[in-house]
Amino acid sequence: MKGTALRPVSWTGRRAPFLLLLALLATGPNAAAQEGTPREDSLHRAIFRELVEINSSPLGGNVSRASRAVQRRLIAAGYAPRDAQLLGGAPACLNVVATLRGRDASAKPVLLMAHLDVVGARRADWKFDPYVLREEGGWFYGRGVLDNKAGASVLVANMVRWKRERFVPTRDLVMVLTCDEETTAAAGISWLIANVPRLKGADYALNTDAGGVSEPKGGKVLFDLQAAEKVYTAFDLTARNPGGHSSTPRSDNAIYALAAALTRLSGNSFPVMYNEVTRAAFTRGAELETGQLAEDMRAAGRGETSGTAIDRIEQVVALKYQLRTTCVATMLSGGHAENALPQAATARVNCRVMPGVPNADIERRLVEVVADTSITVQSVYSPTPSPPSPLRPDVMPSIERLARQFWSGAVVVPGMSAGATDGLYLRNVGVPVYGVSALQMDPTRDRSHGLDEAVPVASLYRSREFWYQLVKDLTTTSPKTTS
Repeated sequence: MKGTALRPVSWTGRRAPFLLLLALLATGPNAAAQEGTPREDSLHRAIFRELVEINSSPLGGNVSRASRAVQRRLIAAGYAPRDAQLLGGAPACLNVVATLRGRDASAKPVLLMAHLDVVGARRADWKFDPYVLREEGGWFYGRGVLDNKAGASVLVANMVRWKRERFVPTRDLVMVLTCDEETTAAAGISWLIANVPRLKGADYALNTDAGGVSEPKGGKVLFDLQAAEKVYTAFDLTARNPGGHSSTPRSDNAIYALAAALTRLSGNSFPVMYNEVTRAAFTRGAELETGQLAEDMRAAGRGETSGTAIDRIEQVVALKYQLRTTCVATMLSGGHAENALPQAATARVNCRVMPGVPNADIERRLVEVVADTSITVQSVYSPTPSPPSPLRPDVMPSIERLARQFWSGAVVVPGMSAGATDGLYLRNVGVPVYGVSALQMDPTRDRSHGLDEAVPVASLYRSREFWYQLVKDLTTTSPKTTS
């Protein structure tokens, strides 16, 4: 996942995995429904090891090797070559598109999503080889064990299992494993959407690369369901000046002008906005809180845009981004010589935009905030729109029922992530996407993209069982017509 951000241990957990005590992973009133057989665990572990031990980072150049490994397993399980395809415009970046055929070929398929690429990892930085799966103390270690080879292995293991069991869903299930989610997505999901029409015609998608399960609170558990994403965009603020010799300072200075503009930007707040997902997030999230915060969250769930409740919510860093578009300076450059007045100074401003807000509106607001004609505001990235996914009545009940079955007292809380996934591009072409990784772990050990990345062994296997049951639950009855 690109550009993720941690949330504190509460309902506000991020789209990646969350805390739950390891004791809960193996015991509890629903343990029998949550655990797979040793045979399924063994198969899953073998798939997981194979994927983790392929260096599919940009420098590794082996994403297609991982794709071929998946294809071999699917064909060995009985999939026809036409149903276990490697597709893409670049030989080094092939995507897996695999189909479990359903009874009704005319029904819109359901997509199951993960990505095979990972961010790079240097052996010198890690305690052990990042591209060798290590199991120690109830944890799996290695690059990508969390983001997102956990999800890819879950899907592959279940695709093999469904084929072995001769499960025939009501409509086609299409597993999509992409090759460049961590970078540009150009050869991955973007290429597939442009070249594989059935992806755009899908009914909806379930994404392993978002969502999670958090620590129980007040006898309840948060099941985080990602149903929206903020849009990524960026601008350059550039102050220009004739400059001159540093021994004779001018009354105006490009660096000072830019610094003043950034100070004004730091005090700017975009308007409070809501959508179906964020209002539901506040309303349901309030069930996991107590006291004033719970009351304030219920106020946000009702759509309040100002007042003391909103002011208090904004003091909670992880809640603030659910309310507004945010823009923040992330890079600086300026000047050309130590003994010369600067002729130019530039700041890169990164914005995470609420769904539905045009890029031109953000640029216009930045110009107003800068309030200096010597400073230009230039868009440097064309954002991809990503409307929120509707909380569909033919999808949500299954997720909610199974969440409660797997985690006693679970509350499903729809959420909007600040970071982007491949779901962004499908939402842009009208395919709803629901992030339901069903992984859980201590957030202090969430090392996605970082050193010694790890995932609890039992959590990974339980996630597989959740997905196995969820997909069967959603595709054993005839698809319902949705508007």
